[in-house]
Amino acid sequence: MRSFFAFVAIVACAIGCRFSILAADREPIQAQIDFPVFWKKFRSAVASGDKAMVSEMTKFPLSMPYGVKAVKNREDFLRRYNEIFKGEANAAQCFGSVDPHRESARRYEIYCPFKETPNDWENAPIRFVFELAKTGWKFAGLDNVNE
Repeated sequence: MRSFFAFVAIVACAIGCRFSILAADREPIQAQIDFPVFWKKFRSAVASGDKAMVSEMTKFPLSMPYGVKAVKNREDFLRRYNEIFKGEANAAQCFGSVDPHRESARRYEIYCPFKETPNDWENAPIRFVFELAKTGWKFAGLDNVNE
């Protein structure tokens, strides 16, 4: 009789653990799959200048163009925010006009023109890179493909 109760307890524990694991994994899986939701939130945060929100959606170290030091951490990001989003390109303006380009299941890119020539979409060398990380989609890099 004791072995029966022990068996029932083990089965109940296993079922409970399985359901808690499924519940814990549901949110990150959904976040990982849904780039359009991430993009809408990221674009909105950049447009409104919400540096704290943008930093939470960024992977560190943040890759930067050739010859420019990577952004090491959140503090460095907040200090260099204007360099990243208002430097060679006006990201807020660009993000409102362009759709992300899917490079792979784990990577999207957005190409923006120089801020001095915002309508020159034939020459849009400023690349913003987004990658799927363990915790969901993140802004992972900035590049000037002409350099």
